[in-house]
This record gives sequence, structure tokens and C-alpha cells, in this order.
Amino acid sequence: MHDLPWNNSSWEVAANIVAARSRGNAADFMTGESRPDTPLVLRVATEKAQLLLQAVVVPGARTDEGKLIEAVTIPWFDIIALLAQDPNVAFEISPERWEEIVAGAYHKAGFDEVTLTPRSGDHGRDVIAIKKGLGSVRVIDQVKAFKPPHLVTADDVRALVGVLSGDGASKGFLTTTSDFAPKLKTDPLIACHIPARLGLVNGTMLLERLQELGKA
Repeated sequence: MHDLPWNNSSWEVAANIVAARSRGNAADFMTGESRPDTPLVLRVATEKAQLLLQAVVVPGARTDEGKLIEAVTIPWFDIIALLAQDPNVAFEISPERWEEIVAGAYHKAGFDEVTLTPRSGDHGRDVIAIKKGLGSVRVIDQVKAFKPPHLVTADDVRALVGVLSGDGASKGFLTTTSDFAPKLKTDPLIACHIPARLGLVNGTMLLERLQELGKA
């Protein structure tokens, strides 16, 4: 997990408060403070479905590459809390929502500019994150919301390597809710880029990092 880009530990106080509130909201789905006339199971399922449809980031200005992310919303924290209760919820979240969740993770990790690219014409980049300082670090992330047993293939990763070369980013990540094909990391066209320029984030690593970012 040391090669993951979401490692900024500086949190806004307001975000901490929101996170605490949100975990309480998500916990209600599982423990269920239901109305007397509403079956608990039905209420939990309905509220979960509604939550997974909500936007999790606040879009800002448009750029040539997409939309800047201004902030994450309360549902971003709620979904992370729900994932902690039931990791299988990951496979109920749409690919579009997962791109937003990952973009929100970069924003919460302290990147100065986070861009969510359009669904079409993204040139193989779903999220672009920039960290400014003495120099500028540009990270691109391709998000694949797969359900097991669907695995990310070596061809998928090689394609990202090509995108990384053309983009000129400092580092590229392929993030998936599933996992990578066996022996993929030993492919000579892939292994030579790990970990300096290429990071592979499977479903377990993704959920662990989101839980870290969702802590109060």
C-alpha cells in the first residue's frame, strides 16, 4: 500500500465532523432504526439503493480534460462506511460512481487539482490528480469496476502503460474493485514500470485505503 497516492494525513476539521455523522447514518442501515410500519429489511435495501445513486463529489469548473472536483459530499462518507459493513456492496456500485469515489479519494488525500474526465473521450484516464510544490506531480488513474471472477488482464495494464507514456504523467494507477490476472505483475512489459511509474490497486487495497481516508 506504500505506493498508493492517497497518503496525505492532513484532514479538514469539517470533514472529520461530516465523516462521524456519515458513519452513524450508514450504521443505521445495518442496525436499523426503522419506522414501526416499515419492515427493516425493506427499509435497509431501499435506503442503500438510494444512497448508491447519489452523487459523491461536488463538480467545479470545466477544463479541457474534464471537471475539477471541489469537494466530496456526505454520501461519499456514507458509502465508505457502508463498505466497511459489507464489502460486497462494492459490486453494486456503478462504474460511473466508482470513478467519482476514487476522484474524491484523491481530493481528500490533499491533491491540489483533481479532474474527473468525461465518460467518453477520456483517452484512458478516468481521474487526473495534480500535486503542486517545488515541482508538479501529475497522476492518472484508470478505474475498472469489475465483479469477480472478472479480472484485469495484462492487456488492460499494457494499454494503461501506453496511455501513461503519451500523457507524460509522473505515475499511473489502475484501480479495480476486483483483482488482477495471475502472473500479470511478472509480465516484462509491466514489471519494469512497477512501482516507480505504475501502481496496481486491487479491490482489497482500494477498500483499505478508502477506510483510512474515511476515518474521523
